[in-house]
Amino acid sequence: MRRRWMSAILALTMALALTACGGDSSSSSNNDSTPAESTPAAPAVEIPPVEDLTGTDTSAIPGLEDGVLTVGMECAYAPYNWTQMDDSNGAVPISNVPGAYANGYDVMIAQKICEANGWQLEIVSSAWDSLCPAVQSGTMDANIAGQSMTADRMQEVDMAGPYYYATIVCVTTKDSPYASATSIADLAGGKCTAQSGTIWYDSCLPQIENAELLAPAETAPAMIMQLQTGAVDFICTDMPTAMGAAAQDDNLVILNFSGTPGDFQFASEAERAENVNIGISVRKGNTVLKDAIDKVLSQMTEDDFNQLMDEAIRIQPEV
Repeated sequence: MRRRWMSAILALTMALALTACGGDSSSSSNNDSTPAESTPAAPAVEIPPVEDLTGTDTSAIPGLEDGVLTVGMECAYAPYNWTQMDDSNGAVPISNVPGAYANGYDVMIAQKICEANGWQLEIVSSAWDSLCPAVQSGTMDANIAGQSMTADRMQEVDMAGPYYYATIVCVTTKDSPYASATSIADLAGGKCTAQSGTIWYDSCLPQIENAELLAPAETAPAMIMQLQTGAVDFICTDMPTAMGAAAQDDNLVILNFSGTPGDFQFASEAERAENVNIGISVRKGNTVLKDAIDKVLSQMTEDDFNQLMDEAIRIQPEV
């Protein structure tokens, strides 16, 4: 789906994202805002190639009539996705932000899906809260954006996957009184936040006794910055986001209570699973596209996903 999708809101969003997640200042001069003639290859990670599906006719898939998969993501949510100013490491142009490129785990997964199906890839930057509405309206074909496969979200969109399994963790600083916490009980009374519209903010942090819950952060970089500047004692996020932040800042400590009685609690293991399973959202009822994506993902193992995520963390730009 080759569409122009530029609005004042997105322009402002990306201006902020570029500031937060900008890459090397020696940017490419390519300002083409349309998808490349061929999808740039994902970074070479030693995982088995998925089945070549390019001989399959996918022209009848709603949104794929022109052979272009239009994918929405924040481009500001490392290591899942980020903005950089050149095409290094297989980065893909952001169609609504001329001169900018998207990279990260989500981009790598999108490339794998497109390579297998013979599709071109178009990346569109979107604010987090606009992702599902964009798929619902048909502006995007799919969102590959680190979205949890929650029951609430799946009432709005269909979801392929999972394409990652993300443990919920907290992050604090080395000099924090909470640095040695071994359960959420040890975080009682702390000042905290998480990104808006996430299970971390809506369901996890409220479980901490007497926690001083600040307003949610609009983006993952903003959330991490609040921790780094001392505005909060700790944040709640998922393991890849935490690992990406810790790789950039050795003063950060990841608190992982997973598998212990002191972990965040859910009504059932099924509810826990839906909040750690990360999926790809498509328009409700677009089962043909969902199935085409699932066919690619089903050929990849959890180890494959982890290797790609490790690579994304390795190549993420310094903030």
